Order: sequence, then C-alpha cells, then structure tokens
Amino acid sequence: MSSLALEFPPHAVALRFTGDSLVVTLHDGRELSVPLAWFPRLVHATPDQLTQFEWLGMGEGIHWPVLDEDISVLGLLEGRPSTELRPTPNP
Repeated sequence: MSSLALEFPPHAVALRFTGDSLVVTLHDGRELSVPLAWFPRLVHATPDQLTQFEWLGMGEGIHWPVLDEDISVLGLLEGRPSTELRPTPNP
C-alpha cells in the first residue's frame, strides 16, 4: 500500500517579487509563482516592507512582522489565497 504523506514537507529557500507575482523557490528546485493580488497586505506594501520577512520553521512558511502577514508553503502549493479575499457567507 502506498501513502501520499510527504516524507519531507516542502520548504522555501528563497523568495522574490516580480511586478505582479510572489515567486517562492522550494528546496527541491521548484518555483511557485502566485499572483501578488492574492495577498492584499503584500500588494499595498512598500518595496522595503516586502524585504522585511522571516522564515517560519525551516522554511515551511513566510512571515512579514511589519505587515502582520503569514503565508504557508503548503497553502501556496494548494493554491490558497489570503482569507482576506474569500467572500464572507451571507447570514
């Protein structure tokens, strides 16, 4: 029987920004490019604020203290944008 569990969770080793994308390089050489528009706090940040990030754990996530933004690598792989973009349910 095979398992889909990851023996080593993916983790980021580098990140950069293009004009409209967040690009994260994973430990295995893959690059993930997601629309910057998925993360409103990053879209509205200054270039200096974008450079002020910290790795969470061993690169399982990215944290911008000054922006109060956290992004998980697994969330990027799953295609999950910020919860700030998700519509709220009607009562």
